Amino acid sequence: MNNQYPPQQLPSQVGMRPPAALAAAFLTQAFIWMFSGLLLTAGVAAAVQGSKGLLAFAADGFLLIVIAQFILVMVISSAISRIGATVALGLFFVYAASIGLTVGVIVQLYTGASVVSAFLSASAMFGGAALYGAVTKRSLAGIGGYLTMGIFGLVIASLVNMFLGSGPIGFVISAIGVVIFTALTAYDVQRISAGDLAARLGSMEKAAVVGALQLYLDFINLFLFMLRLMGSRR
Repeated sequence: MNNQYPPQQLPSQVGMRPPAALAAAFLTQAFIWMFSGLLLTAGVAAAVQGSKGLLAFAADGFLLIVIAQFILVMVISSAISRIGATVALGLFFVYAASIGLTVGVIVQLYTGASVVSAFLSASAMFGGAALYGAVTKRSLAGIGGYLTMGIFGLVIASLVNMFLGSGPIGFVISAIGVVIFTALTAYDVQRISAGDLAARLGSMEKAAVVGALQLYLDFINLFLFMLRLMGSRR
């Protein structure tokens, strides 16, 4: 697929929509890799909870793993135009596996029932937002900047609260996080179905990987914030 739009004029920004079959193809490829990544994450998280050695490894190296995850996301996002789709997909799966390590440590702190409840709630909210983003005729392009600023604010507030240790503030941060990532899901789905990523990258395969990464991040963050809101500590 040739890059037909300059970076500042992507399809969703100029009100253009691809044919329904092409929009469905964009979403299908992204969702296939996203769900594959989630399955890998779930498998690794289950392995962590079932192995004391692996749990100790993930807990002891938690900070280093998180730093490595951040670097991986930056590499995939910044180097996607220079690396092949297969390499990008491999890095995505490495990232998903590493998330399984950290998620395995986090869910160990909560009761099984509350983890399931948070997962089902996050799935319902993600599904509803994704459906809205796919079918709405209203352009969501204008909220992208606000959501990005919201994420930065969320990160800063979370870091500050790590030192304050305030339960009420943590609750508010989690609630805001749920709202932001629910809205971001609808926004990302609309961008993917509009062909923004494919137009920017000039490749449906690369666009599918980047789209999968964005949707994966939306769901994982939504789940973790829901877990903080609804989870019952062991």
